[in-house]
Amino acid sequence: MTLFLTSSPFVQDADRPILSDANGFVDRIREVLPTFPRCLFVAADPERHDLVCRFGAELFMAFAQKGIFFESFQVLDGTNRDEALELVQDANFLVLSGGHVPTQNAFFQDIRLRELLEDWDGVVMGISAGSMNCPEYVYAQPEEEGESDPDFPRWLPGLNLTSVNVLPHYQKVKDSILDGKRLFEDITYEDSIGNDFFAIPDGSFFYQDENVLVLYGEGYRITDGILEKLTENGEMLDMAML
Repeated sequence: MTLFLTSSPFVQDADRPILSDANGFVDRIREVLPTFPRCLFVAADPERHDLVCRFGAELFMAFAQKGIFFESFQVLDGTNRDEALELVQDANFLVLSGGHVPTQNAFFQDIRLRELLEDWDGVVMGISAGSMNCPEYVYAQPEEEGESDPDFPRWLPGLNLTSVNVLPHYQKVKDSILDGKRLFEDITYEDSIGNDFFAIPDGSFFYQDENVLVLYGEGYRITDGILEKLTENGEMLDMAML
């Protein structure tokens, strides 16, 4: 399996979704995809079929504009959850949508996506929440009002595809205030005691295959309450070197 963990694969602040060439993303994913991928777009919120279809259509067009054309394109959400096995088996390119991490996590558990991917061989691209739900143990960084409460479940069972806990959109959320607390300094830093989190801005991504795990672009490690900058934009880091 080949894995791309992105914050967002799209150009920042564009008036329409355009795949970003930052840090060689488009070239890298083009290299590993089949000539005509069979794409399955997996929802974050299974009950929002309208949003899933719109986001899926935008993704389809963004890839086509870069000359990457799909043999087929399917959406997996609450309307066809009973077909999850067949849809996953037929796809060789799986895109995990962005959205609310716990909501998506519950859907993944409902369709038993972790089990469906155990012997699956293809390319997975996570977008934001989709990337966050890829490790064995998912850190659900508080996002919505009330989620800073200590009783809010912050660790969830994930897909077990990677060891990396991604914190996306760092350039947007690093100074965020949630429930009167600083998201990073007052919440995430404390949760990093004994854990490694990797914060990346849009345009950066992790690439993983059976041989390597590489960070492309600007990235930070948060562990034991300390933030460390690992890379600048345009750089790459073999994570085995850490």
